[in-house]
Amino acid sequence: MRLSHHFGSTLREVPANVEAISHQLLVRAGFIRQLGQGLFSYLPLAKRALTKIENILREEMNAIGGQEMTMPVAHPAEVWQATGRWYSIGPEMARFKDRKDRDMVLAMTHEEVVADLCKTEIRSYRQLPQLVYHIQTKFRDDPRPRAGLIRVREFTMKDSYSLDVDEAGLDKQYRAHYQAYFNIFNRCGVPVIAVGSDVGMMGGSLAHEYMYLTPIGEDTLVLCRKCGYAANRQIAKFAKSMPPAEELKPIEKVATPDCKSIESLANFLGVPKSKTAKAVFMIAGHEEEGRTREEFIFAIVRGDMDVNETKLSNAVKADWLRPATEDEIRNVGATPGYASPIGLSGVKVVVDDAVPSSPNLVAGANDAGYHLLNTNAGRDYTPTLVTDLAAAGDGDACINCGQPLYTSRGVEVGNIFKLGTRYSAAIGATFLAADGTEKPIVMGSYGIGSGRLLACVAEEHHDDKGLIWPITVAPYQVHLVALGEFETADRIYDALLKAGIEVLYDDRSESPGVKFADADLIGLPIRLTVAAKALKSGGLELKRRDRADKTIVPEADLIARVQAEIKALRDEIAARVVEVPFK
Repeated sequence: MRLSHHFGSTLREVPANVEAISHQLLVRAGFIRQLGQGLFSYLPLAKRALTKIENILREEMNAIGGQEMTMPVAHPAEVWQATGRWYSIGPEMARFKDRKDRDMVLAMTHEEVVADLCKTEIRSYRQLPQLVYHIQTKFRDDPRPRAGLIRVREFTMKDSYSLDVDEAGLDKQYRAHYQAYFNIFNRCGVPVIAVGSDVGMMGGSLAHEYMYLTPIGEDTLVLCRKCGYAANRQIAKFAKSMPPAEELKPIEKVATPDCKSIESLANFLGVPKSKTAKAVFMIAGHEEEGRTREEFIFAIVRGDMDVNETKLSNAVKADWLRPATEDEIRNVGATPGYASPIGLSGVKVVVDDAVPSSPNLVAGANDAGYHLLNTNAGRDYTPTLVTDLAAAGDGDACINCGQPLYTSRGVEVGNIFKLGTRYSAAIGATFLAADGTEKPIVMGSYGIGSGRLLACVAEEHHDDKGLIWPITVAPYQVHLVALGEFETADRIYDALLKAGIEVLYDDRSESPGVKFADADLIGLPIRLTVAAKALKSGGLELKRRDRADKTIVPEADLIARVQAEIKALRDEIAARVVEVPFK
């Protein structure tokens, strides 16, 4: 491609209100342009890079038995209503009516559609296992698009779906995806870790997220340097310190003026936060066939911990949670800032599992300005549910080895889910088992967003001059720069193309400074410069984008040398593709 006819231009200035480095560079280098909030056009350079990423996705999916297909972007609401997600997913699902007033959905994902296809295409256990996938547009009306391609509303995703007769088959395909995803990210040059995660709106029994560690990430990960424990903070567990056993003391009501926070209460009474009980009030929403049922939740953790809302939501099987208002708190008989479940009735009390083992805690008296000393779960109130509610954080003890945990930010670049029979049973996707009984198909779901992955490649591979594309995803392999000497440059360009080498040829009548700045900004792996000085020295100047050194290569040796450099770059990437233990 001649740059003089290339669609898309480079920019010298960083666009306003663009913070992420990947966003800045992809805009400045002429890869993407924003149409609206969370909506982007992918210009030819980006499209070529995306095609390479998507071909890597295809190769790795095909290698584990995947069959590519395409499913619709617009879905009739009935399939989403059958699984209940029509009701449980909020405004991020784009709903509309067709001209016949039928409810429709823009695809967020395709579990329902795959299950619906299985009703007609899968009849017998002899047809299983199966793995199907597609690479296609999705839409989620995200309220907070940010960081360019990191968080968008319209995006392209590779989503694959495994179909099995039982959990053992699902486990095999899940583990195959686990490794295939590491292969994909390593081949794209993006270092990732796999962390346990919440199943969220997908449901099922197990999920992993693939995280690219970066300060721009929105997810908080809880990690252990010693044993490798890794989990999204939404579900992370930790070893909770337990106090020594002590005799249960009688409750005593004491005045605690202006002590509405755990910190002020502990300071006033001269006790550690671990000797207090923290009350958190939430309203849990349950979507039931178009109707919303709200439930008041009284959650309690020890004062030295915080409530993890994802754990709480899962514990009470809520479709959503929101903080309770002060009026809602008073309506159940509690007092904001001074509340406890003691003396209340008809309230769902969910208690962290460390609380029953922590005797004589200070809790609210449901009387403004007063607290109760020596409250004990089980003796003074009966929890509705005891479970792990606490959020893990820096310095907490690892659940596996006891060493201090640390947190890091990350961008989710892929996820895998064990769905089980949630969708197949709801849709009626069954098969005739070997014993003659009809059973629902056991499903798994696996996704990677190609645009977000492109952004993470850019985030990982750049310097202060611009992008530095890995050879596997670079839009072109070679950036040919002509500084005059166009006749020679044209000949070199034709020879490179004839040899099957991908070339972006800067044939513009710009200054050397502009051409070199654009070459660095666009970031193709190899730069070849045709200039009078280099020709007098015996050939063309060759420079790898990721290195500072330059070398003169005779024209007669040029094709072989470029091919050797491409092979070396590919070998460097291939060396990163290794077997990863399943965790």
